[in-house]
This record gives sequence, structure tokens and C-alpha cells, in this order.
Amino acid sequence: MGILRNAMNETFTSVSQEEAGFRERIRLSFDLDADICIIGAGLAGLSIALEAARLGASVAVLEGRHIGWNASGNQLGTVMPGFALPLTELIERIGFEDAIELWTLSKQGAEFVRANASEENMPDIGLTDGVLEVSNVDAGDRLISRLQMLNEDFDTEAEGWQVDRVRAALKTDRYFHGVHYPKAFQVEGRRYVHGLAALARRAGARIFEDTPVVSIDHSGIRKRIVTPSARLRAAHIVLAGNIHLGAPMRRLSETLLPVWRYAGITAPLGDRVHEIIGFKGSVMDSDGVDHFRIVDGDRLMWESPETTWAARPQRFAGSVKRRIRSIFPELGNVEISETFGGATGQTVHGMPQIGELRKGLWVASGFGRQGMNISAMSGQLIARSILSGDDRWKLFSPFELVWAGGTAGRVAGQLVGLWGRASSAAAGSLARYRERAQVKDREREARLAKANRAAGTGPRRQPSGVRPRVAPPAPRPAAPKEAEPVAEEQGVSQ
Repeated sequence: MGILRNAMNETFTSVSQEEAGFRERIRLSFDLDADICIIGAGLAGLSIALEAARLGASVAVLEGRHIGWNASGNQLGTVMPGFALPLTELIERIGFEDAIELWTLSKQGAEFVRANASEENMPDIGLTDGVLEVSNVDAGDRLISRLQMLNEDFDTEAEGWQVDRVRAALKTDRYFHGVHYPKAFQVEGRRYVHGLAALARRAGARIFEDTPVVSIDHSGIRKRIVTPSARLRAAHIVLAGNIHLGAPMRRLSETLLPVWRYAGITAPLGDRVHEIIGFKGSVMDSDGVDHFRIVDGDRLMWESPETTWAARPQRFAGSVKRRIRSIFPELGNVEISETFGGATGQTVHGMPQIGELRKGLWVASGFGRQGMNISAMSGQLIARSILSGDDRWKLFSPFELVWAGGTAGRVAGQLVGLWGRASSAAAGSLARYRERAQVKDREREARLAKANRAAGTGPRRQPSGVRPRVAPPAPRPAAPKEAEPVAEEQGVSQ
């Protein structure tokens, strides 16, 4: 079977409610040949399937459980440009020109999501614009340089918000400056991943759930994949299973540090939530601790706790509640009506794993903290690399596969995470203390000046129209008399 078949019409009808939700699962129960086999039906795997099917390839997706069962179906749905690695560190690592090209690809990934997440394609997807990144410390100078770089060098629309504007939108003293991304957006995350699967099916991709992979033989031109009930052959295999690839690719899974993120949704809060949180889009702090937005009119969706081991999301309802109260005490003791969570795979170097491991064996993984735009970008890159010879995936070559340390790595990762949160909290507390101290100093100086004026001891003003008296200049002291020169001795006594 050739890699390319007749290209399908790229005008797709909208996804129905039934298609976008949990439909009956189809298990692979017969032997199959395909151009591309994708292992994992999360955001990355489904993005690759959709793009490859649109380009005319025969695609089979194998999922051990069900579509979007992990982090892909349990996230806040924020879409914005960039990577988890800070921009300055990205430039230091790969150079200015390559950093610009990678950033451009990340923007294209965001536009891929926006194009798919239209109401025509995915009814009730709930797309809203605007993302605000706020700082826990007073970092005005760094904000200015960052904005200049984003706007001028990386062609990204971003505007700086001063402290007053941030606090007018968010009634809390926890945040200082902010960066507003007006073209960033958010969607209903679970609906998007199922809508993406429905679009991929419409384009011709075949998705098999409850079909774990037992073994992979990636030698030869036609790769062989074995499942409990069938075998599949493909010219290309894409590993998009994150930390859940299991025994067939355990060495690859061990290059990722598993991190579970948990979130909660409050019961309806009424109009008071809009009085306290006036920003309509997503809000995230610059330290990556808190991420929240208003959903369903008056409920607050909040993501904060994380661990390096699996736990029931219900255990973290209290942590989410306390976090909300610490940031927005005026909301009071909110009720958490729903909790959810999922595991992400984070790389040691902080960048995703995208590229060709060996001939015909591809990887799209390591999307922890990267955002929906990067998983979408990986779909475009890998599909176009396989089918059109696009080699821009090589921009990720400097970010090699690095062992994440196993169990010791998990423990270290948890300790580093706790230390990072503690240091962030300490820095924020110090910044707020300094701010309060400055306010008290100004108030004290104002009271002192007022008291001086009342007592008449402050500096007096000259009556209008009266020229001030100027004291005559003091007489200049007489110049000292010049000393007589001393004759130099012409000899030395013996």
C-alpha cells in the first residue's frame, strides 16, 4: 500500500454532539495494514492522525483505554504561543534564529487548534479569547524587556499590565504586573479532544480503543505491531503515548518524569465571582503554580496541586479550596463540586520530544507544561515530515532523550516542585511585605509633613511679591603668603 492515496476533500461538516462525546468504543479485532500507525489517542496522537488523514495517508490509531482518558481530556483548555522553557533559556540553548523559528511553529500550532475548534466543527466548544499571565513579585523591569522581545523579535501580540490594572481585574494583592495575550484563547478541553477524534474519523483515520500494544518490531520497511487480538503492519509508527507506552517502549517512557496535575471546579458562585475576578479568559501565574478561569457562567475552574505519583483527584479538593481562599479571600469558603486530574510527562530539559528515532519510528511526547499548541504543532510537523519531506522537526534535535532518573528522579522531582512552590510563596510574601512597608513609609511621611505644617515648623514660604533677602557674600580670605624657595644642597656631608 502506498504512503499516499487520493487526497480527501478538506471541507468537513461539523461534529455532532454524539461524535464529540463518549461513543461506543471499537476494538481492533482483525489484522490491518496502514501507512501510519499512531500509538496513543491523546491530543498529540489525534492531531497527527487528523493532519495525516487530511494529507491522504491511511491512518490507524491504537489506544489502550479510551480517547482522552488521561491529561488530554482533563485540562483547562488554554491555548497560547510558546514553550514551557523560558524564552531566554531557549535562545541560550539553540540560538536566536532557531528560537524564532520554533516560536513561529508554536504559533502555528495554536492556529491549528483555533481552526479546528470552530462552532461549525465542534458545537458548544466555548472558545473565548484572552490569556493573562500574572507575576507573584514586582518585576516591572523584566516585564518591559520581555514585552519588547515578544512584540519586536517574535511577532507576538502582547501588552503589559501595570499593578493597578491587574488588581482592578483581579481583586487580590497577590499579583503585581501582568502580560496580556489578546490572541490567546481557551476551549472546553474534554469536548475538544473528542471533537478532534471525530474530525480525524471524518477525514478517514481509524481509531481503535481498548487496544493495548503488546510488542513492536520496528525493523524493516513494514513495521509490525502486535495487540492482544490482532496484528497491524505500517510503514511508519508514531509513539504518542507519553508515560504510558509501557513495556514495548519502556526506555522511552523512562526519559519522562511523570507529574500528576489536579484541578477542581467550584459550585456556582453567583455574581460575586465576577466582582472579584473581572478577567474573562484564563489566568496563570508566572511561576506555574496556579491556573484558573471562570466556566459555566459563575463557576471557577482551578488547577494547582501536583505530585509525582498517582492519587485520587478527590483527595485534593481541600487543597484547591484552600488555594482559592488564600488568593481570593473575599470569595470565602467555596465548595468544590468536581475534581479531575491527569499525568503529564516532563522532560529533563523542559522541551517536548518530537522527531524520528530511527527510520520510520517517530516520537511525539514530553508535553508536560507545554500547552495544547505544542501537541497540535507536533501533529503538523510529524505528518508533514512523513508525507511531504518537511524536516523542520530537526529543530528539536538539540533536545535529546535524557533519562529522568527512575524512582529517584520522581522523589527529586517532587522535592524540587515543593521547593519551587515554597520559594515562589516566599518571594511573593517578601514582595507584598516590601509593598506594604513602602505604603506605610509614604503614609508616615505624609502625616509628618501635615503635622509640621500645622505646628508651623515646616519650611516657610516667602510672601508673594516680596523679593527674598540675600545675604551679602562673605569676604574672601586673604591668600597665604608665598613661601621663600629653599636652595637645593649642592653636596652631601661626609
